[in-house]
Amino acid sequence: MNEYNNINLDDNSPKPRKHIFRKAAAFLMAMVIVSGGSIAVYRQVADNTYSGNSSVSDDDTDNKKKSSSALSAKNVSLIETADSDSTVLTTEEIVQKLLPSVVGIESQFTITSTNNGYYYGFGNMPSTSGATGTGTGVVITEDGYIVTNAHVIYDSEYGAGLADSIKVHMNDDSSYDAEVVGYDTDCDLAVLKIKADGLTAAEFGDSDNLLLGESVIAIGNPLGFDLMNTVTSGIVSGLNRNITINDKAMNLIQTDTAINEGNSGGPLINKKGQVVGINSSKMSSSYGSASIEGIGFAIPSNEVSQIVDDLMEYGYVTGKPQLGISCQNVTDTISQMYNMPVGVYVTDVSRNSAADKAGLQSGDIIVAVGDKEVSTSEELNAEKNKHSAGDTIEITYIRSGKEKTTEVVLDEVKQDN
Repeated sequence: MNEYNNINLDDNSPKPRKHIFRKAAAFLMAMVIVSGGSIAVYRQVADNTYSGNSSVSDDDTDNKKKSSSALSAKNVSLIETADSDSTVLTTEEIVQKLLPSVVGIESQFTITSTNNGYYYGFGNMPSTSGATGTGTGVVITEDGYIVTNAHVIYDSEYGAGLADSIKVHMNDDSSYDAEVVGYDTDCDLAVLKIKADGLTAAEFGDSDNLLLGESVIAIGNPLGFDLMNTVTSGIVSGLNRNITINDKAMNLIQTDTAINEGNSGGPLINKKGQVVGINSSKMSSSYGSASIEGIGFAIPSNEVSQIVDDLMEYGYVTGKPQLGISCQNVTDTISQMYNMPVGVYVTDVSRNSAADKAGLQSGDIIVAVGDKEVSTSEELNAEKNKHSAGDTIEITYIRSGKEKTTEVVLDEVKQDN
């Protein structure tokens, strides 16, 4: 029997939630997604007994609710609609061009919490609360397809999952019920569909052509719809920023354009009036005497285009790799307590998964992918996500105190996975 089996890996130490930039060595900064309060308007819940301190992983909740929409497949290549010879516009002309394509998104969620205390001998009783999240979206087709951030319509922070209902508010004060075509929490993008025609689709530009210092503006709905269609301006502060948000690695555009809660899913626009990014996050708060201002991030339009194509045609992002394991970190504390190597402890292997076919077993401790050492599941996922489904990676693991290696052909994550 594997000497690591049946060991309780819980060292009973408190686990900090939402580890954001936990490996920043010089200082701590808080990265937040900006979805109208990241479900802003979870202010409704704040007065209840629900504390909002628990965290549910996307793997646990991503399939809790699924859209019942039976929308027909539609493939749209956003970048092909861009005119590379477009002339430079004034800020006023850019706003006039883009305003009809920018929408407000209102998502209704149901949060279930457990009240402390006992009620008539039945123990802790669950309670539910309604919450509203607001964000921004961009019209991408004349017949009602809209792109926004996944976290605008899907909540993992409070465990609510996919929104119960979604409403899209147009620039002309009309509103529509929206269906979810597809979403991906790793890429933080979602596509919605409303029953409307004759809409103004935004023109998308090539984010690979962005220059450091180039002027950009953002349009969105900070703090909800009272400030709908707020316009802010700035520059491209950085390109190809490898940022980890909620343990998910992303490659983003950095900008000092003001991006606030409610701007999520809105456009970052170049001087030709083309959408070059979808605003998603910012650094906020402070540490010690160091304050943080003007550091926002957007998903590049070229990446948005590829993901939107997949979401509209398949309902999910193709090519995403998976191992097919459940795992738990062996921390330094656990390592010392149980004389185990620091690494990623495999608690379960899905039958016929990539890991199963490669011979990995429950109780194995993964310590490296290729020549890169890994000590946490986040590091393991980061290395895995550098590859695509069908790629072969070498995994080094410890079994019964002996180091072994195996080659794993990565599976593809599909909607039903």
